[in-house]
Amino acid sequence: MIGRPSAGLTYIDQVKNSLADRFEISTQNSWTGKGGALTGEISVEQLKDIDCKWVILGHSERRHVIGEDDQFIGKKAAYALSQDLNVMSCIGEKLEEREAGKTFDVCYQQLKAFADNIPSWDGVVIAYEPVWAIGTGKVASPQQAQEVHVVLKKLTSSRTLESI
Repeated sequence: MIGRPSAGLTYIDQVKNSLADRFEISTQNSWTGKGGALTGEISVEQLKDIDCKWVILGHSERRHVIGEDDQFIGKKAAYALSQDLNVMSCIGEKLEEREAGKTFDVCYQQLKAFADNIPSWDGVVIAYEPVWAIGTGKVASPQQAQEVHVVLKKLTSSRTLESI
């Protein structure tokens, strides 16, 4: 998958044509429903028109800079999936949440918002994105990432996440 910033939609055809068939195009955002007067937003329909197969939702900047909450991101995922667009759902904790021992609670809440809105995990890839390691010079160790991956696997094995 090749991800493009939302503002770069005009270049997707050029990028798509230069890639091997095994690559699919993604963008970093989409809207919660059918297109309309949504200045600055990208509709799923626009993405489908340019043969985009994936959308990345829940990225840290959308959550922490723009203020999108878990439920809003879940609605975006539900609509994208309903229109046959695949979703990469980004989840992860901030440094203060990790230091307070809340990594798994934060990831659970973020995943639950997806699970509450989507019919299944088909067409969904979960990306663990520790916010504390983005642009800070800090790096998540393989062990830290693996701890979270083990819990994510358990969480996604249950459709509603209520078994954890």
